[in-house]
Formats: sequence, C-alpha cells, structure tokens
Amino acid sequence: MPHAISRIDRRRLLQTSLALGGLAGLEACATMAAPSVGAYQPVIAPVRARTDRIFDITVCLRPFRAAGPRLDTETIGHTLIVHNYGHGGSGWSLSWGSGTIAVKKAMANSPREIAVVGCGALGLTSAILAQKAGAKVTIYAREQMPQTRSARATGSWTPDSRIALSDHVSPDFPALWEEMARISFKTYRSYLGLPGDPVEWIDRYAVADNDPGPRPPRPDTLPFAEYGDRIADLTPNRQVLPPGSTPFGNRHVSRNEDLMFNIADYGHTLMTDFLLAGGKIEYREFHEPNELARLKEKVVINCTGYGARALWKDETVVPVRGQIQWLIPQPEVKYGLYYNGINVLSRRDGICVQSLIGGDMVGYGNTDETPNRAEADAAVNAIAPLFADFGKPRTA
Repeated sequence: MPHAISRIDRRRLLQTSLALGGLAGLEACATMAAPSVGAYQPVIAPVRARTDRIFDITVCLRPFRAAGPRLDTETIGHTLIVHNYGHGGSGWSLSWGSGTIAVKKAMANSPREIAVVGCGALGLTSAILAQKAGAKVTIYAREQMPQTRSARATGSWTPDSRIALSDHVSPDFPALWEEMARISFKTYRSYLGLPGDPVEWIDRYAVADNDPGPRPPRPDTLPFAEYGDRIADLTPNRQVLPPGSTPFGNRHVSRNEDLMFNIADYGHTLMTDFLLAGGKIEYREFHEPNELARLKEKVVINCTGYGARALWKDETVVPVRGQIQWLIPQPEVKYGLYYNGINVLSRRDGICVQSLIGGDMVGYGNTDETPNRAEADAAVNAIAPLFADFGKPRTA
C-alpha cells in the first residue's frame, strides 16, 4: 500500500499532487477527447462514487523496517532459517526478486525439502521458486490466500513504497533493491494475458483542481527511500494532458501506464501453480523460533511479514496501517486515478478507494486493524465531486 515518472513512485506523485490511482465508473461512458500528446485515446467511464456502493472495508498492516527487508540467515539447532520479510508497501512488487535471493541462500547446500512459513505474497513466490530450484516444498501457515494480510493490498506496482529509510540502509542496499525490482518486473511479464488477467497494464490519471506545483516536504515526514530513478526505463514516462482534453474538464491532468495486480485472480493463480507442482500447505501457528527447528525440513524460509514482529521479537518491524474501501465492480472502468488525496484503482473484484492524505506517514505505527466506516465514507465523498460534473467543462 504506500507512491518520474516512468514508474510508480507514490511519494513523488504525492509531492506534486500527481499521484497514481485507479478506479472508475459506470453509467454512461464518456469518450476522451483527442489530446495533443500522442494518438492514444482511451475511453474513460465515470466512477459511481457513492457511499451506499461500499460493499466492504479491509485493513492491512504493512511490515516496514527502516533498514529494508530482512534477507539474512541464522541457524537454530540444525535448521537453517532464511529470512524474507519486512518489505513495507512493496511486498507484491518485489516478491519475485526477494524470493530469488532467499531461495538462492536456501538452496546453498541443495536440500531436498524446504519449508516456507507464511502464505502471502512473499511466501507463495518463494515456495514456487524453491520448487523450480528442485526442492520439495511445504508451506506452513495460519492463514491462506485470500485471508492473509497480503490479500488486502491495493495491487499497485510500487517497488519502493515505504521500503526503507534512506539514512538507515546499508551502502549496497540501493543496488540490491534494483536487482529485486528488475527480477520481479521481468517475472510479472509472464503473467500478462493469462485467464483472469492476474497482472495487467492500466492507465493512471493524476487529477488536480488547480496547478499544484511542487510541495515542500512535511517537517514530520521520515526520510523514506526513493529509488524509482534506478528503474525509470521499465515503464513509460508520465504525460501532462491539455486542459479540457479529458472528461475531467479543465482540471490539471497527467497520465502514465503502470502494472497492476488483480490480487484475487493473481493469488489464486499462485496457489494453483504451487499445488499443481506438488506443493503442500499445512495449517500451523508458530509462537517462537524454536518451533521452526522442530519441522522435518531443515531449511526454512521465513515469510511471516508483520507476524515476524511477534514471532521473532523483531521490534524493528513497524506496522503501517492501510484501509481500502471497496466499491462494487464496474467492468467499464479500466483506469486508476489520484484526486483530492485519494488513490483509486479499478480491479476485477472491486474498485479500491484509499486515502493517502498525509503522505507516507499515514498509518505509521498504527496497529488497529478495525475497519473505520467514517474514514471510508470520507474517502469516497472526496472523489465524488470529480464525477459530479464528469464530461462537462468546469467553471471557475
């Protein structure tokens, strides 16, 4: 959840009020007037932004670590533990690259069996990669998709969303991050075009009532690391569109194209791939690290996410609360947007609406996973004005 522009850098977009999002509409479809930028003319349908269309509210806790994800190893008794957790808002985006690094360490002595603890984004991808490396894999988890915290993510390509603090990382971390991002991006290409569209490209619009200009950083904002420039070649550049060239009226609008994950379909695809390859999933709840050493597998990849704070007594894991309000799906809405501090993303299983007002500090240190209806209504009401005059010239 926590966002140049040839990439999804939510923080930079927030600073310029040109952030991403996704969402959309229903009723009549308004065709976008031909912009002077290129010949691409997508159809943009309005979102039915009404609070009575909220059918669910979900909350997740992103596992943030100031030093970045934990990818080291340790030994408990005769068991090798490979850690793979603490990816902040970048778990889905970095999962294949991070899993590649973890599995390489796990396979150092060519074990025949590997255990993976956790069945979220990092757990499933690590398990599949371990299978491809030749190991027999069992996932041990208290929850499976779609009950995991990973299933409550927005589904955006955000590889450096709350990934670390720039003043806490090691000198080699930026290069390691780039390696994880590039491996993951390349892997996601193989999921494009599959049934259910687990991964797809989507247009994202950043809309502002007035020319925002750059925003000075908030004095209470932590120095979250930003590495998007290192992978700027992976996604198209953001384009500023002429006023009046879109159904958003004469507001200031920009557009870029980014990857998104239809997590319901994508999670199901990963689960199916793992099981068809002979993988097993066993219900298990762990309370202390020594319990992992009692598993029959003597190599364990720890993908417990925020759960590592309690299991490993790792207080460097800080929760970052994120709430999504779900509007009833609108198949005709095939874009994302950011407006009035609200991120919107249209997925097949619903339209995600998430408040980003306050930037990367939103939800930092907050462990409350209780859905907040007032917060949900406020987020939907904040985008409603954008669609009230949809397709009409906006008067000053």
